[in-house]
Amino acid sequence: MDTRHLVDAQIVPLIDLFPRVDLTSAPIDQIRAKAAETYSILPPPVIAPERLVVPSIHGGPDIAVFLFRPAGTRPDSGAILHIHGGGMVMGSVEQMQAGPAAMAAAAGVPVASVEYRLSPENPFPAPQEDCHSVLTWLASQAGALGFDASRIIVAGESAGGGLAAALAIMARDLGGPAIAGQLLTYPMLDHRTGSDACPYNNPTTGEFIWTRASNRFGWQALQGDYKIDDARRGWFSPSLADDLSNLPPAYIATGSLDLFFDENLDYARRLVAAGVPVDLHSYAGAIHAFNAIPDAPLSQRFNGGLLAAAAAMTAPGV
Repeated sequence: MDTRHLVDAQIVPLIDLFPRVDLTSAPIDQIRAKAAETYSILPPPVIAPERLVVPSIHGGPDIAVFLFRPAGTRPDSGAILHIHGGGMVMGSVEQMQAGPAAMAAAAGVPVASVEYRLSPENPFPAPQEDCHSVLTWLASQAGALGFDASRIIVAGESAGGGLAAALAIMARDLGGPAIAGQLLTYPMLDHRTGSDACPYNNPTTGEFIWTRASNRFGWQALQGDYKIDDARRGWFSPSLADDLSNLPPAYIATGSLDLFFDENLDYARRLVAAGVPVDLHSYAGAIHAFNAIPDAPLSQRFNGGLLAAAAAMTAPGV
């Protein structure tokens, strides 16, 4: 179905900035290099990061972390663990500094962004273990960085949003560290979307930016030889988690034309049914990654709500 006419007029230029790419037709290094060129449209960060290296607690290699610290922090507030997007197979903190820097500035809290290992070279559970390791490190730095360890939230976009949701489940299952909230931006949650097993099949979603074919590639790369047959399946694909109870409150923002629209709404519904508070926002005419056009009114509303939620979730005493 041709859905271009449904896209918000101010967002349409993004379609040509992100041309359709067959991820199966080129070596992964070429795909990443092309993606890096596209990510160059993002604005520079409003806060320069400190570049750190954190040890893995799961036996993996050390993990690079970009730490964004605002000039003034709010007393007794929390911190944010940020996870970048890229379909599980591309992207990096280096290329995507603008988002976590903006969160740090708006919320007045430190933000640690994780350079997790990418698939297919590092399939499940490598990315999840990297994120959990950095969460554990961040919780241990509350005194040094001056924040309340009980107010840490996880945040991410697209694949990063899916990894943030998975990390919330993983931390619950492993007994910590505690997470106070989930800030999920059009999160990649359900490995079935776009496959023969897809439970949604919405004809108006997923035509642009991140398509069904792209989604199949990303999830297959992450899966590797994992059989999806044990209790970790919710860590792999959060929509597969049997139990969503005792998870932190979630803010979920998505677009009505995004491939992830249906899985995002379904996940929100299941969280609510499990007793988890959910703040759910859908933006009409929005395709995947639409807020990369920052001056569009739709993006401004989206980004404003996201940054306000980051500040509220990390606020003292919330």
